[in-house]
Amino acid sequence: MLKNLSHIGIAVQSIANAKKFFGEILKLGEPKIIDVPDQQVKVAIFPFAGFQIELLEPLSSDSTIAKFLEKRGEGIHHLCFNVENIENALTELKKAGVTLIDEKPRIGATGNKIAFVSPKSTYGVLIELREPKIK
Repeated sequence: MLKNLSHIGIAVQSIANAKKFFGEILKLGEPKIIDVPDQQVKVAIFPFAGFQIELLEPLSSDSTIAKFLEKRGEGIHHLCFNVENIENALTELKKAGVTLIDEKPRIGATGNKIAFVSPKSTYGVLIELREPKIK
């Protein structure tokens, strides 16, 4: 079902502060910054070794990222894996009894179909599935 790792999402209070570490100290360069108003998040994307590191900053105090930061603090928020067909992957997971956050895909920060799988079914790890756009 899974093809490869797409990205690791890291929740941060401030992209401006965190990008100094990832961009300058780790030498990942300047990230691409995208606001995703419907998900109330700002995303900084660093390409790295065939996948990406994404920093996630809340755009409002009631966003899911803000709630995550309040509860757990800064750190790894989710792992995202590419899949060939996201609808089929969701159907297969649901048939296997896996709890889904998104029963149907939605559009993510980079314009691809995405869906989240509940950490209740994945040993505490929030999993995002992503169907890359065909280029």
